[in-house]
Amino acid sequence: MAKAMTLLWATGSCPCWRVMIALEEKSLQGYNQKLLSFDKMEHKSQEVLDINPRGQIPTFKHGDNVINESYAACFYLESQFKTQGTKLIPDGPAEQALVYQRMFEGLTFYEKLTAVIYYEWYVPEGERHESALKRNKEALVTELKLWESYLQKLGSGSYLAGPSFTLADVVVFPTVGTLFRFGLSPERYPKLGEYYNLLKERPSVKASWPPHWLENPKGQDTLKDI
Repeated sequence: MAKAMTLLWATGSCPCWRVMIALEEKSLQGYNQKLLSFDKMEHKSQEVLDINPRGQIPTFKHGDNVINESYAACFYLESQFKTQGTKLIPDGPAEQALVYQRMFEGLTFYEKLTAVIYYEWYVPEGERHESALKRNKEALVTELKLWESYLQKLGSGSYLAGPSFTLADVVVFPTVGTLFRFGLSPERYPKLGEYYNLLKERPSVKASWPPHWLENPKGQDTLKDI
């Protein structure tokens, strides 16, 4: 099955990482993959554009089926391989509701993170303002406190939607991993720190850990004062 799959991806990309964790959890190792470079603009290459006209990655294909949006690809993998690997969507309505809620809140979480750590990349030099970056940082702090409260309510050792690892963890953990890569303080956000330490040892996460993070474990300090 995995031999019929192709993933074009970039190291450190949260959307790519989501799909890679899902593939690992569904026991779909051995898929065709190619590591691309943002710096070399390889995500705008014809190879990508032929599959994804937006020129974005991940670019994912299973047989003739193309699913490039990371959330969509994760849903697809769970739907097509329900009985294989980890069950990522629970059956109970209440449990399912919480998984979906946290998943889609995760998009806002990721947006608040990228607005801070990629500000200089997204905004041309002449259009940058300290006041805008300050607002972005304040919005990220509010978001972090919200996720801290979610984990606090669930109790120690919990995943994002309860005692079981779910699709919510698949799609949101890469954001959490990136937060700590960029210097977030686990002392200031202890519940997120505990969650990060729990998941970073999970086999699917270790197997898909960004290669350049392994090469340079130190990371950055962009978020050290957040």
